[in-house]
Amino acid sequence: MHSPEQTREQRFADLYDRAYTDVLRFVQRRAGPERAEDIVHEAFLITWRRFDDVPERADDARAWLFGTARNCLLNDQRGQVRRGALEVRLAATTSSSTDAEDDLISRRVDLAAAWRRLRPEDQEVLSLAIWEDLPSPQAGRVLGISSTAYRIRLHRARLSLRRQVETTTSSVQLTEIPATE
Repeated sequence: MHSPEQTREQRFADLYDRAYTDVLRFVQRRAGPERAEDIVHEAFLITWRRFDDVPERADDARAWLFGTARNCLLNDQRGQVRRGALEVRLAATTSSSTDAEDDLISRRVDLAAAWRRLRPEDQEVLSLAIWEDLPSPQAGRVLGISSTAYRIRLHRARLSLRRQVETTTSSVQLTEIPATE
């Protein structure tokens, strides 16, 4: 029979093994690869310290970890803002693409531009649904709200993204009209 501390250590090790990759991806999508591992390690350190607060069920523990990682990420972002170190990265595209690739690239650029104009709260709600594939109850727990409130926010965020994409597409089409001489 294991001592309570050994059981705690084994439960933590099991949680780490099951959730580390998901939590790393969660943070990478929000912070980029250069900061993600540090933030995830901070989240797991907090998890170890507060392990008695972690839910027993694996899915609930995963959502709890996402919430902890999100808080660590927000703390990291506040620190970066204070230091003035926020950067925006743009992906380069090749000039040897086909019309279909050009259209796809154009749509991705439109979506990326629309995404940047979304409020951070809307980005977070959409990210939990799309990238983390969390059901409403767990996504609500990550944000500290009810599943109903989460679904309402998700609906509003989707509408907002749709409006932003339409605005981006309209403005791009206007700028593509050649000037008459």
